[in-house]
Amino acid sequence: MTNRRHALLLGPSCLAGFALIMSRALAESYPARPIRLVIPFAPGGAADAIGRPWAEKMDALLGTVIVENQGGAGGVLGVTAVAHVQPDGYTILLSSAGPQVLMPIAGNAPYDPSKDFTPISILVVTSGSIIIHPSVPARNLSEFIAYAKANPGKLSYGTPGPGSLNYLSVELFKSRAGMNDIIHVPYKGGGPATADLIGGQIPMAALNITGQLLDLHHSGKVRMLAVTAPARIIAAPDIPTSAEQGFPDLIAQNFFGLFAPAGTPTAIIEQISDATRRAMADGAFQQRLIASGFEPYLDSSPEAAKRFVKEEIDRWRPVVMAIGLRP
Repeated sequence: MTNRRHALLLGPSCLAGFALIMSRALAESYPARPIRLVIPFAPGGAADAIGRPWAEKMDALLGTVIVENQGGAGGVLGVTAVAHVQPDGYTILLSSAGPQVLMPIAGNAPYDPSKDFTPISILVVTSGSIIIHPSVPARNLSEFIAYAKANPGKLSYGTPGPGSLNYLSVELFKSRAGMNDIIHVPYKGGGPATADLIGGQIPMAALNITGQLLDLHHSGKVRMLAVTAPARIIAAPDIPTSAEQGFPDLIAQNFFGLFAPAGTPTAIIEQISDATRRAMADGAFQQRLIASGFEPYLDSSPEAAKRFVKEEIDRWRPVVMAIGLRP
């Protein structure tokens, strides 16, 4: 009763100051144990190619980070799990446009990214790609369209999941090219889709570019027909964009960023963000990301990340509504 009376006498401003002091005190001892980074996709995809190197860099800058893959439903399962954990900074999320932007717009996410998460940092922007198995006799998008129309109902394509940006880009491509009978095969992440593409179980895939995919393309194990970036990417200047091949609106750049459950102390958010900024400023780390097909996002902060996600939601909402995306 005495504590309650004292709290009432202190007033809101004093209580806010007390909360800030406690937040800073908590951050000073943070992290006292390993941090869990949840990647909401199966191992082996683009998310792993950024999340695991980031975790390695954090070992010296922040503390031990343990990576945990929780794939399923285009990332929604893993994101939902993180939305409901204790907001103490010991569980954070590496997420992308699919679960943070597209799925909520389509009304297929049991969380609100603007209310259930606090953005920490945008790490990279990456291009998607349209890839085929070498057995498909096509060297560009026009040849692929001709082949698809000559073989109606016989083709399928894989993506990291329903509602992913990869899925949206192919659905947009299909509608523009008039080949709506190509069947979608959803996977729990880019890794399993890549494995089936190499094995010929699927003739086509839409995947985020990684160093592994570029190596597979250059070795002839897969054939990358187009990148869905505004311009050719630094790591693969030989691969044309979809815009160059007659699809100017087929630009789908994904992003990967760090998010914490809403309510995570501000001081901890800033601490993770600061460690990330220092990691991203490392030239060798930047080159590692570029070689993997990523574009490092160097000017991020919690506020900048929040604005970035809002702008992506505003940009994609009319597209999602226009094609009737319903994963």
